[in-house]
Amino acid sequence: MEFDSLSIHGGYRGDETGATSVPIHQTVSFAGKTAQGLADVFAGKAPGYIYTRVANPTTSALEARLLVLEDGIGCIATSSGMAAISAVVMGLTRNGDELVASKGIFGGTVSLFENTLSRFGVKTVFVDAADADQVEKAVNKKTKLIFIETIGNPKMDVPDVPAISEIAKKAGIPLVVDSTVTTPAIFRPGDFGADIVVHSTSKFINGHGTAIGGAVIDTGNYNWSKGPFEEIKKASENLGRLAFLWYLRNVIYRDLGGCPAPMNSFLMLQGLETLGARMSRHSDNAGKLAEYLKGHAKVKWVNYPGLKDNEFNGRVVKFFKGQGGGLLTFGLGDKEKAFKFIDSLKLARNVANLGDAKTLVIHLSSTIFHEFDAAQRADMGVGEDLVRVSVGIEDFEDIKKDFEQAIKKAIED
Repeated sequence: MEFDSLSIHGGYRGDETGATSVPIHQTVSFAGKTAQGLADVFAGKAPGYIYTRVANPTTSALEARLLVLEDGIGCIATSSGMAAISAVVMGLTRNGDELVASKGIFGGTVSLFENTLSRFGVKTVFVDAADADQVEKAVNKKTKLIFIETIGNPKMDVPDVPAISEIAKKAGIPLVVDSTVTTPAIFRPGDFGADIVVHSTSKFINGHGTAIGGAVIDTGNYNWSKGPFEEIKKASENLGRLAFLWYLRNVIYRDLGGCPAPMNSFLMLQGLETLGARMSRHSDNAGKLAEYLKGHAKVKWVNYPGLKDNEFNGRVVKFFKGQGGGLLTFGLGDKEKAFKFIDSLKLARNVANLGDAKTLVIHLSSTIFHEFDAAQRADMGVGEDLVRVSVGIEDFEDIKKDFEQAIKKAIED
């Protein structure tokens, strides 16, 4: 089936009840018919469910659908995007290891790498991942993975995934790609060499700001029997390409407890059904808004990779089918004007989220990135006047009118 059909039907063909929607299995645990039967499930000798922290039928349906949309070999849904990233990195690193990551990624991910992983002896080397040469120079014998975002949030840079994939292959390590901003509706990282894909499904996949979740997909591109990961390498003797997912689910994921609630998995499935249509509308509206802001006399700058004169537009055309996604940033010159603009909006909401059907805005340097000093924020592309916009799927003229009147008030007042 094509993408939109897979978004609705992929990975789930119903159950014995005939329900047309995936049932919500709102339960903590599952009873075994016999003592031996439950023991066999625990031992991996028989299929079955034990405890929702490990697996749940509603979540399994979500995993199956995300799997076919990304065309991978396995998927694990998590309680949040940060839980997905944490599970992957903790599964691949230990004390003394390093990872290479892009500078312009989400502030929460930067904090995880710098503040939390460093406590356990894992070092992160941040580079400008838009320049593949910088990535290659940062990789050494201690490096266990490379981490990038398809479109940097908030730097709005677009790394060359195939080029970085070749660097990872040469080093014998996996390339982990956060595809939250693009989703499989716009880009499938595995088709371009990525080994592991992560999502914050809370964003565009959910699409309505109603549930927190994440996901990890193994694309099948990495040979776990040859990597520098001893536990996974040993597991691959019996499990082959599924060794990483087995290790993640039965050790890291299970022990960290980052499972999604069944209701949240259900809400993600609801969001997936309209993902293709929404991403097309998000991108179309964002492109129109970027063009409008670019032509506005009072707007100092606009950063949107879908703009034809943007330095990354060539990669948008090459990798993303010409769709620049639903995220952009712009500035009016200073923090005071940014605040006045946000306070004057009537339609758009001032929210620390993105990917909602509604248009959302936020002043990043005073919120999500407030823990970083000015030099760090500048390195991550977060200036004092920067306003991040997650462009919704409302009628564009209504979005435009709202921005027009808010900019007027911010400048005149």
